[in-house]
Amino acid sequence: MGYNESDTRAKLIDPAIHARGWTEDLIRREETSGAVEIIDGKPRKRSKGRVDYTLRIKVNPDAQPIAIALIEAKAADLTPEHGLEQVKLYSDCHRLNVPFVFSTNGHLFIEFDHFNGRTKLAQPMEKFPTPAELRTRYEQGMGFKLDDPVAKPLLMKYQGGEATRRYYQDAAIRATLEKIAQCEKKGKPKRALLALATGSGKTFIAVNLLKKIADAGQLKRALFLCDRDELRNQGLGAFQNIFGADAAEVYQKSDGTNNAKNARIHIATYQTLDVDTADGTANFLTTHYPENYFSHIIIDECHRSAWGKWSQVLKRNPNAVQIGLTATPRQLEFTEKTKESMADAQLTADNIKHFGEPVYVYDMGQAIEDGYLAACEIQKGRVDIDDTGLSIDEVLAKNPKNAATGQPVTREELQEIYYKKDYENVIMLPDRVMAMCQDFFNYLIETGDPLQKTIIFCVRDYHADQVAITMNNLYASWCEKNGLKPVSPYAFKCTAASGGSQYLADLRGASRSHFIATTVDLLSTGVDVPVVRNIVFFKYVRSPIAFHQMVGRGTRLHAPSGKLMFHVYDYTNATRLFGKEFITKAQKPQGRGGPTPPAPPIITVEGFDVHVTDAGRFIVTKVNGETKPVTVEEYKEHLAERLVKEVKTLEQFRSKWVNPSERATLLAQLPDGGRCVDLIRELDEMKDYDAYDILAELAYGMVPRTRSERAESFNYKHRKWLDSLTPEAAATIIALASQFSRGGTEGLENPQIFMTPEVLRAGGLEALKTIGKPADILRETKERMFAA
Repeated sequence: MGYNESDTRAKLIDPAIHARGWTEDLIRREETSGAVEIIDGKPRKRSKGRVDYTLRIKVNPDAQPIAIALIEAKAADLTPEHGLEQVKLYSDCHRLNVPFVFSTNGHLFIEFDHFNGRTKLAQPMEKFPTPAELRTRYEQGMGFKLDDPVAKPLLMKYQGGEATRRYYQDAAIRATLEKIAQCEKKGKPKRALLALATGSGKTFIAVNLLKKIADAGQLKRALFLCDRDELRNQGLGAFQNIFGADAAEVYQKSDGTNNAKNARIHIATYQTLDVDTADGTANFLTTHYPENYFSHIIIDECHRSAWGKWSQVLKRNPNAVQIGLTATPRQLEFTEKTKESMADAQLTADNIKHFGEPVYVYDMGQAIEDGYLAACEIQKGRVDIDDTGLSIDEVLAKNPKNAATGQPVTREELQEIYYKKDYENVIMLPDRVMAMCQDFFNYLIETGDPLQKTIIFCVRDYHADQVAITMNNLYASWCEKNGLKPVSPYAFKCTAASGGSQYLADLRGASRSHFIATTVDLLSTGVDVPVVRNIVFFKYVRSPIAFHQMVGRGTRLHAPSGKLMFHVYDYTNATRLFGKEFITKAQKPQGRGGPTPPAPPIITVEGFDVHVTDAGRFIVTKVNGETKPVTVEEYKEHLAERLVKEVKTLEQFRSKWVNPSERATLLAQLPDGGRCVDLIRELDEMKDYDAYDILAELAYGMVPRTRSERAESFNYKHRKWLDSLTPEAAATIIALASQFSRGGTEGLENPQIFMTPEVLRAGGLEALKTIGKPADILRETKERMFAA
């Protein structure tokens, strides 16, 4: 039987699993978000991303179904093992947090069991496991039964229904509740660590975790602890949406009492609990909260602060369920043993030692592939003097001055603070600042216009000042040259020392000001600014944790402005820190050696000839399960390879393309869930080309045509066919074809296409009915369009 994957699902798989007791309420056909794309100048979401066939079990009719298995459907003429090597089976187990993965062509199935790591040989669908059989195996593997009290939170339904959560959020919540149940059963400390990419909804997970636990009657009092006011405000709003007045902010009121005294959910920062003080006295914590006051504690962004600060909260509540949330991958490679990287190593070791290995990981690459986060392009630049360095003699020859006093600097003063390549920290080079700013400003012009929301990470406040001034001057000159009135402010400093947090609302919401934010680390975490399109590194970054947080400021999608990707402009090779394996041994923290010495004076030196050269473009993607940057050409090759693996010839590709369900399935198999097409369109400036032409050129060497060219070719290449029809029908088909020049493939498939004025004037549906079924004629029009 020549069933495609969609038909195989409907005609073979569904009847087979229904016969084994898998009713529709136990089946969830998960769909990922789908990419944001631009159709006729307007952003919209694709209707489908990758589809996962998830099998679930229910303990009773009122319980939340629990996902335990995934089915990978294959076309009926393929073997059930097709493309499903053990590595993929294993990764799918983790991605969906299910212990069983099945692959089937509707006739036979194979199974991978995560509990024992084995793959079973193909068996007929008549032997597919029943819900009762899989429940028994699930309970045996987990070490608890689903009707045990420890499992009760798993059975609680989602507030507002299941449409409110994404598949990985459900997977993370289940993984946490399973770990807590296992610890309870074994009498071990109830701890769990979750690692999810910035922008993936960690607060949603925290709220729904506590809600399920509360609904199960197992929550006494809970603490949600974070290290930034921004995170606290976000958390407070999210918790109050679910818990109402039962969630309150922690702070000391004028009468000395705790504002959250009568609440069940306490939302606090390290600062309000007094656990960030140098002497570690934690006065507010010890005054208002006796030991074992909380039954549940969630530490948000647990990688952010030194273990010695917030660990007091955990140590005073040893019996509490303790959950850590982080956006930073637990596996990092430190190629340089710097102070920052060693601090990262110690902090990572402390988190793993306390919470254990993450129970669920959802990284940036997977989120990009699923369509939940914006894709990332990297543009690297190299600054010549960064590679060569400057000697003290070269600096002295340019008459260095103290930036604060304007007085000359002696060799002895310079010798005391000089470190090679420590530019902008102790030695300010205005020529280097100008060269880097000019290079970046040129990119802004090349990629659209200078009014793109951007965060530039600088070394220190003084450097952020200089970069903001330089960017403003470049923009003012550009406006003058082009006869435009400049917006104000254009570039602005946004650092903690300058009170820059007051500008965050303007960076987010202002459409005619506040475009370039220069910062040190204020915007590295806890700030949700979906409109940001560019992350720029003017500072050397040695901390992998800090780097991932900085990049995370650009990952959010922003449909209103059509943002489906963001750019990283890397002038300091910061992107070398992307997704490396953690191999450095943790070192003991160094003790305090007295008061912090004063910062060295800033030296400013002018007169150097500085040049920035292009060091290549890269795309962040998943290759063989690893998230990493690859060159644009490698990305295209990877895309072409995947496409040809799925569809051998251009003729087969065209046949699948005109079928919406087959096209959706095909796109879902491609890198980044099919959004790769939109990336290539943007990177290669092919906005006027349909996805069909972009893919056909990459994989099969076809010469691409714009949508307008293809529509015009249709009119003259198929003139003989058109002339054989009635004048009204031919005119209607030509009007239909014209919709392709505006909206491409999706334009031809728009349900409202027959209601457009142009099609109605030509004759519309009634004209097509005179020559056959309109649906058949529309399909033939599509086939001829792509053959044109």
